Amino acid sequence: MTSYAVVVPTLLRDTLADCLAALAAARGPRPDEIVLVDDRPDPDPAPDALAHALTVLGDLRERTTTVATGGRGPAAARNTGLRAVTTPWVAFLDDDVQVGPHWCAQLVQDVEEATPDTAGVQGVITVPLPGERRPTDWERGTAGLTRARWITADMAYRTEALVEVGGFDERFPRAFREDADLALRLLDAGWRIRKGRRTTLHPVRSASRWASVGQQRGNADDALMRHLHGPDWWDKAVAPRGRIRRHAAITAAGAAACALAATGHRRAATVCALGWAAGTAEFARARIVPGPRTRDEVTTMLATSVVIPPAATWHRLAGAWRHRNAPAWQEVAR
Repeated sequence: MTSYAVVVPTLLRDTLADCLAALAAARGPRPDEIVLVDDRPDPDPAPDALAHALTVLGDLRERTTTVATGGRGPAAARNTGLRAVTTPWVAFLDDDVQVGPHWCAQLVQDVEEATPDTAGVQGVITVPLPGERRPTDWERGTAGLTRARWITADMAYRTEALVEVGGFDERFPRAFREDADLALRLLDAGWRIRKGRRTTLHPVRSASRWASVGQQRGNADDALMRHLHGPDWWDKAVAPRGRIRRHAAITAAGAAACALAATGHRRAATVCALGWAAGTAEFARARIVPGPRTRDEVTTMLATSVVIPPAATWHRLAGAWRHRNAPAWQEVAR
């Protein structure tokens, strides 16, 4: 029977205990090792939250180790976990998921059915959405994980394959694109990745009104992906292109309107301002129509639709400049 380890990077969110409890309750062969990677920038020297989370593991507690990274991001956290395991397969879980009741048995079946050239087997992600109303913009974004390829919310990789390509690229500081980058490097090296049978639940986390604005930092990671994998990386990764070109056009129109108004070119400024307003209105409408259209949701969509285009454009330009000379990733030796 194939042995495996489980690596869980965590910021010690409230969801960690539920994640570990689901893992402890899952039927099937138990993991040989569990590595919890504390990725908080400033871990509490006496973390009650971590101690509480570990209690739900039951007899798996004896197989669990914890390591700290100092807040270097999920890619670095997973590499830290990878260096700590000795099994031929390692399953990565996010700390906000809950594995299914037969997850352990299904995982072992997934990896034992893997051909020798299979580097990874992805789990099937489900996202529960409200049945009594239309989902919000944030909920729809989370539901998109069910269609995403290679996401590390539940991904099992052959340890040998990860070592061969250097693990996760730690220049991706967020839980965004680092999974696609790794998969593309594995595919380029001749490995295969397939979807398995095991199922994992990914509940929708609560988020602030401005969470979608913060997500625009991911546009810097898209710039790194383009530099590393070429302008057609979207197609290689089967990833949605997003609206970065429209965001750039809206931002340019708004900036031009301000500049032209300041220099006394009122007519041209008015034309550019109308272009900015039209683009912003179209973006807000595209986000409002599929949603519940409550007063709170509409207010959030209107406010964030004004801020997102310049935020996205700024992060994309900053990322392109920052990563303009980025070499191929080479992880420090294990």
